[in-house]
Amino acid sequence: MRICVINPNSSKSVTDHLRNTLNKIKRDDCELTVICPEHGPVSIESAYDETIAAFYVMDLVKKANEDGYDAIVLACFSDPGLDAAKEISSIPVIGIEEATLHMAAMLGHKFSIMTGMERRIPTRELHITLHGLSQSYASSPALEMSVLEMDSNPQKAKEKIIELARKAVKEDRAEVIILGCAGLAGYSEDIERELGVVVLDPSSVALKVAEAMVDLGLHHSKVGRFSFPPAKEIK
Repeated sequence: MRICVINPNSSKSVTDHLRNTLNKIKRDDCELTVICPEHGPVSIESAYDETIAAFYVMDLVKKANEDGYDAIVLACFSDPGLDAAKEISSIPVIGIEEATLHMAAMLGHKFSIMTGMERRIPTRELHITLHGLSQSYASSPALEMSVLEMDSNPQKAKEKIIELARKAVKEDRAEVIILGCAGLAGYSEDIERELGVVVLDPSSVALKVAEAMVDLGLHHSKVGRFSFPPAKEIK
């Protein structure tokens, strides 16, 4: 089994962190590659960042298909370019946001998402609505830390998450906490131990979903929404 994890931002540090974390939990028979684009935003914190990142992700999705991978994980919590990636791919493409939102809804009545910046909350809420999970949504407390700040100062990020998540459990009745950034990969166990509630690391969830999809021989339906795009010249 070969799985390609694409970090849509161009940060080598975040990519290295993802690689180190996911290599600890992958199955022994899983050959894991973790990459990022050479170009594009070093962090994704706006719709503008998402659009630029998605453009560069498409080439990596095409290459993963050509290189014989069995599945792709798109490791950014806003899932930039996910629908387009599914269209052009013959193998499963799992967005960490999509996979984790559905997993959280299965594990508890309400979930809260630990969000980097307050400006991203409307995007979170829009995506939750699009996935039909509004009834399971509790809140999106903002750490007010950038992706790169969370990556460079994990202790500060953990402390803020514990503070905000504890409040979400008490005041918003959250039963599951989602770490809403790929840069927070690997922190779920420590935070869960401190809080005593289920804490989901989206990159880890998506990797395990990818492994399961490969085992089951699943792929995206090519009838309708995710059918291959019409062939045409692109200048």
